[in-house]
Amino acid sequence: MYTTPLLLEGTNLSIVWCRAVDHILQNSGADITPLVVTLTKFEESIEVRNMLEQSLRINEKSSINTVAETIFPESLYQLYSYDRHALYEGYLSILPRLKKIDPKNAKGTYFERLIAFNGKINQLEMIINSLQEEQSVRRSKLQASIFDATRDHSDSPYQRFPCLQHVTFNETPSRGLIINSFYAMQYLYERAYGNWLGLINLGKFVARELNLNFERLNCFVGVEHLDISKEKAKKLRMEFNQLSIYE
Repeated sequence: MYTTPLLLEGTNLSIVWCRAVDHILQNSGADITPLVVTLTKFEESIEVRNMLEQSLRINEKSSINTVAETIFPESLYQLYSYDRHALYEGYLSILPRLKKIDPKNAKGTYFERLIAFNGKINQLEMIINSLQEEQSVRRSKLQASIFDATRDHSDSPYQRFPCLQHVTFNETPSRGLIINSFYAMQYLYERAYGNWLGLINLGKFVARELNLNFERLNCFVGVEHLDISKEKAKKLRMEFNQLSIYE
């Protein structure tokens, strides 16, 4: 386990994900604790994404987009012509089906917690309204909780939801938006790419609704865990090495 804090900064999600994998491969153990990722510009390498997508599919894991949409359902937002109120209503109407189709959603999704915490609190709308209507908004108001101690603390030895605990938003003097997020633990192979993409899409959504420029995503991960063998990870990286992706 690598226990010295690691900061990965970049403009390309695909490259930052690869650097996290490389770091674990170059050190003992399968964990980075903690990992801090900070992203701007939000570029991607479509070749890396497609290769990872293919690997996930072969191993019967959720697709990158499926993971991302648990945090922010970008496809549904587009379907409702970028009407956020229609998005909220439409998402909650299909949520029972999402839970029934995929057992992983049995306890809910991240977006559900953001717009219907405890079944009633739309945290995203409160944050958007506060930034729209208040000239001087209390910064502590611009946060959304995911973890619910009344539901999520249990004696179960294995619990996959929620890994994302908390999200905060900050408007900069230059009319920019910064998102800060916290994960207690994250699976690097199966979830990290999709999680970071979902947070990026969430940031773009809030920025669009507020006419702001989404400037930066910061993500703090308590334990970043490589959830495949190092042998398999090395093989995957060898495939990536055939691509000219590094800046």
